[in-house]
Amino acid sequence: MSQKHVLSGIKVLDFTQYLAGPTTTRLMAEMGAEIIKVEMAPMGDPTRGIAYLRNKRSAYYIQQNRGKKSISLDMSKPESKEILLELAKQVDVVMENFSPGVIGRLGLDWETVHKINPNAIMCSLSAFGQTGPLSHLSGFDYIAQAYSGVTSMIGEPGGQAYLPMLGIGDVSTGVHALAAINGALFHRERGGGGQHLDISLLDAYFHMHEMNVQMISASGGEIQPTRSGSHHFAVAPLGLYQGKDGYIVVIALGKMWDSLCNAMGRADMIEDPKFATNDARIENKDELISIVEGWIQSQESDAVAVKLLEDARVPVAPMLSVAEAMAHPHLRERRTIREVSDRVFGTVEIPGMPLKFSQFPDDLDLDTPFLGEYNKEVIGGWLGMSDDEYQKLEDAGVLHSRPIRIAEAGE
Repeated sequence: MSQKHVLSGIKVLDFTQYLAGPTTTRLMAEMGAEIIKVEMAPMGDPTRGIAYLRNKRSAYYIQQNRGKKSISLDMSKPESKEILLELAKQVDVVMENFSPGVIGRLGLDWETVHKINPNAIMCSLSAFGQTGPLSHLSGFDYIAQAYSGVTSMIGEPGGQAYLPMLGIGDVSTGVHALAAINGALFHRERGGGGQHLDISLLDAYFHMHEMNVQMISASGGEIQPTRSGSHHFAVAPLGLYQGKDGYIVVIALGKMWDSLCNAMGRADMIEDPKFATNDARIENKDELISIVEGWIQSQESDAVAVKLLEDARVPVAPMLSVAEAMAHPHLRERRTIREVSDRVFGTVEIPGMPLKFSQFPDDLDLDTPFLGEYNKEVIGGWLGMSDDEYQKLEDAGVLHSRPIRIAEAGE
């Protein structure tokens, strides 16, 4: 029987909410895994109420939770913990992004999961990890970003640091978790059994320092990388250059420097002692910026300047707005931006699936669940309950659901 995607047949018990953990399980859903999203009654994942809202439906929630099966339980009821323990026996992965210790209070700490399901992979994603002096603290993306030294690298030199308006840490950590889970599943298939994965935003953020850490260490602290505004502190030319219409990113490393000089009609700069080496260009960066910007602004348009540099094989890009990127034909053709349809919200554009597979070129047809929509299928069906047994759980308030009827959604 053919698979619908690479993770077909993999079952995940998913306790995650907000962004980092849901990124992991969203990608797994896109890859064919069956994701059982556990939502705490009565509200469920808090992102159900995050804008943009239409017909009481969140586009944010839709983007992060397509293809998942929502079950909703009242965790104050002892029956809920029993249900979760029984479900944990049947899955390949248990995924959670609570603060350390919370999942244990729900009865599903790693020792318990491993005892009842020795082949299960458990992934705990948190701000600071399961160990260490900060592990007891709760946190979000920007909190880990600040601790990692990354925030200190963003902003104007000598000025205030800035926060990027992106979920860089959350999404990156979610992808790190996906890599760990898939590696652990592969290890299990070779007979290695289950294991616990400890993934943190702080670790993932610190992992992004491509130059800073080794430069401080190797120089004995002589080099102290810091934010440098629109241009790199250690490499030139590498930065944002003012054009006629907006900003252009230009990067010219190694022999690309020669190509840039030739494209600008300034072959004399190739051997000029002020610019012949990267160190010299850093020392004379202000003059170099002025020359490059002057050349760009002398062209008919930014588009002409970009084309001349592209033809010279110099890495270059216009700085697009989000709306401009969404409309770009390259992103459209590759489905980097895609339109999806929700039963209540209607159509909305969201980021596409970034992982491409030659054997599975098409996106799966996924829907976003209502709160508790899959209670009966998962809890009743997986646990082999009779209709009467299931109804007793509903009557006792153990299970919760909040369907949105399309006819009433706008009321």
